[in-house]
Amino acid sequence: MRRSPAASLASLSEAEQAAFLDELSPNALAALPWLWEVWAHPGHQLEPAGDWQCWLIVGGRGAGKTRAGAEWVRAQVEGPGPLDDGRCRRVALVGETIDEVRAVMVEGESGLLAVSPPDRRPIFKSSQSKLIWPNGAEARMCSAANPEALRGPEFDAAWSDELGKWRRCREAWTMLQFCLRLGDRPRQIVTTTPRGDNPLLLKLVEAEGSVVTRAPTAANRAHLAEGFIERLTASWGGSSMARQELEGEFVTERAGALWTRATIEAARVREAPELDRVVVAVDPPVTSGPDADECGIVVAGRAGGADAAQAHVYVLADESVGGAGPTAWADRALDAYGAFAADRLVAEVNQGGEMVENVIRNRDPFVSYSGLRATRGKAIRAEPVAALYEQGRVHHVGAFPELEDQMCSFVQGRGTRSPDRMDALVWAVTSLMLDGRDRDPRVRRL
Repeated sequence: MRRSPAASLASLSEAEQAAFLDELSPNALAALPWLWEVWAHPGHQLEPAGDWQCWLIVGGRGAGKTRAGAEWVRAQVEGPGPLDDGRCRRVALVGETIDEVRAVMVEGESGLLAVSPPDRRPIFKSSQSKLIWPNGAEARMCSAANPEALRGPEFDAAWSDELGKWRRCREAWTMLQFCLRLGDRPRQIVTTTPRGDNPLLLKLVEAEGSVVTRAPTAANRAHLAEGFIERLTASWGGSSMARQELEGEFVTERAGALWTRATIEAARVREAPELDRVVVAVDPPVTSGPDADECGIVVAGRAGGADAAQAHVYVLADESVGGAGPTAWADRALDAYGAFAADRLVAEVNQGGEMVENVIRNRDPFVSYSGLRATRGKAIRAEPVAALYEQGRVHHVGAFPELEDQMCSFVQGRGTRSPDRMDALVWAVTSLMLDGRDRDPRVRRL
């Protein structure tokens, strides 16, 4: 990745910056605002090195994706002088609709007209949905909502904006690829907020010939309204929406999974009421080491009394740990037991048998403990718990991204790693809602 000169300029003191600017000629000073490499964020806005075909800039809202896309198009069409040829002559500008292409990619505050210096600014011919640069290069506005309109034109570069939300993304993307047939090495850039429910976008990120740069909204804080990030974080921080829209993460959900993001979000709360019972549930790994399964450790409490028909469960913490040996995960579980003043620690003993209880009691002989032995498959055990979520009777106090990812990705018969966090959650909710089973010191069968 190239390093931006802005990193060096910004690191100077005010006096050193003033001295540097004083040394520049009037022409150099006039050109400085238009030198993108001086101002770009080097981590995600500068073109990556290498022989790539598709550059995807995936980031949160306001992370500077649009500006990077417009500047990349500039770099393709502009030559050394205003009338000199650049690397590309025909560029496709593709958005969800023509109106969005115009409002964001062309006329927006970070669009092509705004970022172009006066002597190189293209003429916008709205009636032809086209921009024409002084050197003759052209950019054509295209709507992803009308893929058939991409049958005629041909391009040597393309900029696709917010592909993650295109309604007809597969058809439009396919037609665009047939259009990229000019020049020696057609390239394209995609600027988008990630959408985990968009299979095409997920495929492109992993595709051969793709290169991806990522950035959260906070990376562009200096150019956003004061308090914008803090205000949204206060309202949505930790939720799947914040992970997608602010952190720029792919929040995925498998078709057929027992849980959905919407179900979890609908019941999420900031704090739990007074609880009448708290448990720490442990799903221990069979082995340890960096490649071992995680030890699922989930803390949950019940409110509403012992009547399961009236009770609600509140998930308080996900203390799961990976690559830990028996003493390490036992200590983590016991720390949670003490921190939340839990009434009982419950653990699956299918694989470890008496070893699980021995490990825990060797660390704390007085812990209130029950072993749980599974006699049914994961999906069957999880179904009644998922039903409680659908009824709005299980609440996450805050957000648990890794746990929620497992929940919304688990489909019976699919997946290569054990969903240990989800298993611990199922044990916790089951023991709380089936009152009495977690009070018997003998091993229970569920």
